[in-house]
Amino acid sequence: MSTYANVIERSVRISAHGTQLDGGLSVPANAIGIVVFAHGSGSSRRSPRNRQVAELLQQRRLATLLFDLLTPDEVVVDDATRHLRFDIGFLAGRLVGVTDWLCTQGVVANLPIGYFGASTGAAAALVAAADRPDVVRAVVSRGGRPDLAMAVLDRVRAATLLIVGGADRDVIPLNEQAYRKLGSPKELVLIDRATHLFEEPGAMEQVARLAVDWFDHHLSTASEDRSISDVG
Repeated sequence: MSTYANVIERSVRISAHGTQLDGGLSVPANAIGIVVFAHGSGSSRRSPRNRQVAELLQQRRLATLLFDLLTPDEVVVDDATRHLRFDIGFLAGRLVGVTDWLCTQGVVANLPIGYFGASTGAAAALVAAADRPDVVRAVVSRGGRPDLAMAVLDRVRAATLLIVGGADRDVIPLNEQAYRKLGSPKELVLIDRATHLFEEPGAMEQVARLAVDWFDHHLSTASEDRSISDVG
């Protein structure tokens, strides 16, 4: 994925809750944190939008993990029924399992973790962040459905950035409702004239810059706090 010589990449098979999930782990030299991508419906770890964001994160010394939330067999079922993509508890459980796996993986085991979620994957990210508050320090939602995690939003401690297309009229009020419920450090940003998939010229670039700055700030701060704690 990355074009940078100082990024080590490897394909991984993740054991999570008795299931094997395929992913790609990219770790830059002297990484200060890691961002896990939770894609939305009909997407996968090969999403060009997520890969665009991942490369920018790596330039800022943030490791990335892109993985498939569903197995190939589950994708076939979900394409027909569309029920798994809206089963937030199921998706969040997978994400928690992946997070626990990451915490055993050598060089990235002790890095502060961020989640980048899209669509229903953003709701799963917020539920997982509430379940793992000590390791998940930041969440970014891109065109997400954080309202589907409403029951746990007051338990989220991770700094949360909600990014919504300014022309995504159905999703804006859902994000505003979730924003009011969040008790963690938070921000809601509308991308002018962008629709749900941010396909307009320059829209995805704005999303990427906002996400990278958010993770860079909040994960680097968490990394520094952890270093001070270790010394103490």
